[in-house]
Amino acid sequence: MAAVRIAPRLRSLPLLLPGPDAAATAAAVHRSCSSCGGSLAALAPARLRAMSSSSSSSSVSPSPYTTLVGRVSCEREIKKSKFIAIAAPVPDERAAMSFLNEVSDPRATHNCWAYKLGEQFRYNDDGEPSSTAGKPIYSAIISSGIDMVMVVVIRYFGGIKLGTGGLVRAYGGVASECLKDAPTCLVKPKARVGMEVPFDLLGTVYHQLQHYQAEDIKQDYDTGKDGTVMVMFKLEYEKIENLGNAALLLPLKYSAFDSTIVLSSNFRLEFPNVNGRIMFY
Repeated sequence: MAAVRIAPRLRSLPLLLPGPDAAATAAAVHRSCSSCGGSLAALAPARLRAMSSSSSSSSVSPSPYTTLVGRVSCEREIKKSKFIAIAAPVPDERAAMSFLNEVSDPRATHNCWAYKLGEQFRYNDDGEPSSTAGKPIYSAIISSGIDMVMVVVIRYFGGIKLGTGGLVRAYGGVASECLKDAPTCLVKPKARVGMEVPFDLLGTVYHQLQHYQAEDIKQDYDTGKDGTVMVMFKLEYEKIENLGNAALLLPLKYSAFDSTIVLSSNFRLEFPNVNGRIMFY
């Protein structure tokens, strides 16, 4: 588990307001902090981004991507062979294979396909000469700029051979035509985040969550420790870094023993959907 302990004594810290200078402000404060010797400057934007964007079991990329709104299809006849392309958005490989099983026609001569799930991709020629069907379909997906998508091209042989070049043009062409004018949408992947927050900071935290447009905000008083509540929500991956920077400088309650600000003695920010967890505590 990746963890970062925040300096226990900082005499005066304002709330870090969201903005482009948030990371620089955080680094400057930590460099001037004798308690931590500037060691927390390691939490630079690149480092935080690398931790929060680590690959997980999901195929979804943390970056925004364009995908299909729904299923689309098109049909073409080329030298008496019928080609039917069917495309659909798919969240993972299991969904892609389920879609393939659903639309494939056992009566067809070939059911060729390709999918792209972020950096993960596969394609299959289903009996056509190597690289004449699946690869052109995949190339059409790449050219379209659409992600998290699968395209299946079904061929019913019409009696005239197309040759390798003709097959490449046929499969790639019908796949491109299918995707060309298909309705698309921009998807911004979200992470589930949990924050263990002292009661007296709930208002401040909710202000930050509203600013970053967090969704599905819930409170769990049973999970949090004494005097705290677990606040759970969904947040776009691209906004996690800025929220983390703001959390670093939240002015938590004064400690009873020396009236200095104690940062994060009972405050925790977790990112459970990545390899390891980032925790401010």
